[in-house]
This record gives sequence, C-alpha cells and structure tokens, in this order.
Amino acid sequence: MTNLVPRDRFFEDLFDFRRNFDEMFNRVFLGKQIMSEPMPRAFGFVPPMEAYVEKDNKKFVCRVYLPGVAPNEVEILAKGNVVTIKGERKVTARSKEANPIHEEVVYGAFERSFELPDGVVPEKLAAEYNEGVLEITAPVTEAALPRKIEIKTVPLAKRAAA
Repeated sequence: MTNLVPRDRFFEDLFDFRRNFDEMFNRVFLGKQIMSEPMPRAFGFVPPMEAYVEKDNKKFVCRVYLPGVAPNEVEILAKGNVVTIKGERKVTARSKEANPIHEEVVYGAFERSFELPDGVVPEKLAAEYNEGVLEITAPVTEAALPRKIEIKTVPLAKRAAA
C-alpha cells in the first residue's frame, strides 16, 4: 500500500550530501580518523601570521604565531625584499602506553615566505620572540607611507568664465 504514494527523497539526499561533505572535510583538513582508519594529514604545520604597516610609528610589523616552537628552532632569511621563516614544531614526548583519544595538533617542518611592502628597509629587519610569537619589524620610508591630498575647490567666478 505504501508504494501507491510517490515519496520524494530530496531531504534524505540533502542530509546524506551534508554528512558526506562533513566526513570528507574532517578527513582532509582535520586528519580525523574515520571508521578506525588513520588518515594521513593533508597539510603540515603552517603557522598563522599577520603583517601591517604602522603609520604613526612608521614601521612594518609581521607577527608569526609559533606555539610549541622554541626560538632556537626558527630561522629567518631575507633575500632582496622576500623574507622566509623556517622551523619545525617537534612532537612532544609521550608515553608509549598512551592511547590518543583526540589529536588536532599538527607537527612538522614549516616554511613561510612573504614579500616586504614597498618602502620597508630590508637591511634594518629586527626580530623578537616572546611567548610563542615571533615579531619581525623594520622601519618604513616616509615616501612609502600614504599621504592625504587636499582637494581644492574652484571659485564660482572661474567656473563661469570657462
């Protein structure tokens, strides 16, 4: 009797699609285990960073967040106006009897490169490391900073003559 009424599987298909997408996302980006199969991590450790120019202090600032990385494990190279940061976040020691329940921390070697904006003096780059944050700074030339341009108005008498 139930075969007499056509049933639309739209919502079932929609929820199946969402579940499949969530599983795929977890496998690729989080490296979570699906059905007790270990999934290799698709990406290694990529430290997040932010960079900006402070107009008031006339300096370039770049912060790289390196939790769990010792400062002596980081190398900064500058070639021309390209800065490269290399290092490695090593696996912390764990008992062999420990059975991980949940793992999201990514370990391994990393390398980040970025181009300095115009006006930054690469010869004067300086770096400080404080509580897992690497801060790279350099002065910016006055010519590279944005300047405000005044808008002049044309008097009404000159507009009428034209």
